[in-house]
Amino acid sequence: MSQQAVNGVQHRGKVLTLDNMNPNVKRLEYAVRGPIVQRALQIENELREGVKKPFTEVIKANIGDAHAMGQKPITFFRQTLALCCCPELLEDNKFPEDVKKRARCILQACGGQSIGAYSASPGIECIRQDVAKYIEKRDGGIPSNPDNIYLSIGASDAIVTMLKLLVCGEGRDRTGVMISIPQYPLYSAALADLGAVQINYYLDEEKCWSLDIAELRRALTAARQHCNPRVLCIINPGNPTGQVQSRQCIEDVIRFAEEEHLFLMADEVYQDNVYAEDCKFHSFKKVLFEMGPEFSNTVELASFHSTSKCYMGECGFRGGYMELINMDPEVKAQLTKLVSVRLCPPVPGQALLDLVVNPPQPDEPSYATFIKEKTAVLEALAEKARLTEQIFNTVPGITCNPVQGAMYTFPRITLPQKAINKAKEEGQVPDMFYCMKLLEEQGICLVPGSGFGQKEGTYHFRMTILPPTEKLKVVLEKISKFHQQFTREFS
Repeated sequence: MSQQAVNGVQHRGKVLTLDNMNPNVKRLEYAVRGPIVQRALQIENELREGVKKPFTEVIKANIGDAHAMGQKPITFFRQTLALCCCPELLEDNKFPEDVKKRARCILQACGGQSIGAYSASPGIECIRQDVAKYIEKRDGGIPSNPDNIYLSIGASDAIVTMLKLLVCGEGRDRTGVMISIPQYPLYSAALADLGAVQINYYLDEEKCWSLDIAELRRALTAARQHCNPRVLCIINPGNPTGQVQSRQCIEDVIRFAEEEHLFLMADEVYQDNVYAEDCKFHSFKKVLFEMGPEFSNTVELASFHSTSKCYMGECGFRGGYMELINMDPEVKAQLTKLVSVRLCPPVPGQALLDLVVNPPQPDEPSYATFIKEKTAVLEALAEKARLTEQIFNTVPGITCNPVQGAMYTFPRITLPQKAINKAKEEGQVPDMFYCMKLLEEQGICLVPGSGFGQKEGTYHFRMTILPPTEKLKVVLEKISKFHQQFTREFS
């Protein structure tokens, strides 16, 4: 063991160093909170210290954090959570009776009637029952069993948990996981951390980021030369690409999974965020069961939802769930053991999830305000989706597909060769160079497309459409002007 003398005293080296730490952790990257975001935070500090910049604020359009972008919380959710946190408010006449009723139900299900108590590891039983009822209603009456529902710390926790169960083997037998490119970096980061093999399949940008079965088959066939593909991950509506899959596409994916004996993971956290008039959200579970017992009795499926997106935007509460279909009972027992290690999901997040799946009904006093607020959020997002596509497509060198759903746009940008060369000189990928320059000159924080994956020779960025409409117009105008100036500078 290495030692060094300091003032005559021998000191051993650190037990944990960069050389001997877990190599999987060093390999993982998470672009959404990567170097460009760290620089954005530094710039914010510089602005507070009085450093002069060509802008007065940093606009963080890099992440789908609705409330940070100014979206107001849904009144019913926050009132009920307030009563759960401070039960003495149950005696306050300012709160509607349906709010008090929901709060009492949640508190009665908690240990000591306090949301400060631990819950069962899979989540509070009555909340899992409410989630099952919500899924049944969403899917037109197809049964949902509360025993197949596990509450989680947002959807991300459940996704990583499922991947932990699925990854095994060594060498050519190591588990391969198919993920879409562009992808949400949670998947590539989790696979790196678990030492799994990432199998990329490419969405078709020319067809509004559609999923093609022939491309799935190409990726699978190639991967079988060096790993054991066992899992197919789907994000619908898409992140970062904003596409909404057709029912036919989902059916084709399920047939493919059945034929190739793959475990399906359906990330459906944006299921209320559908804006295009010719698009509709179809859950994988609903389509699976409508295809009949040949598929519904055999295809293994885990689907995920969250309180962080849709019209709620309650990212900080970390509420979510997964529903499991056709899981081996012995594996399910192992899953229950695994989730017990983290004790339980945050109980306030579980309470919020209960309100999302069991909102005010038409005969209850909070209903009118709830519907008004929910509708306003979704209508505003739909308008911002159209506005983003419209403005970007007027700029030479920017091509933007329709934002059919979710909360992001992923436009393609044409970069001059001089800019590409300059980026390489500075040791950066070209779209990172572009986004960093945009941040330094305009104060707008985006995520370069390279952080999500993209076809060789193409460049993109991801931008959330969450800022308030007037601020979004400013962001779009600044990016448009910057792109034209950037093109002139490097032409």
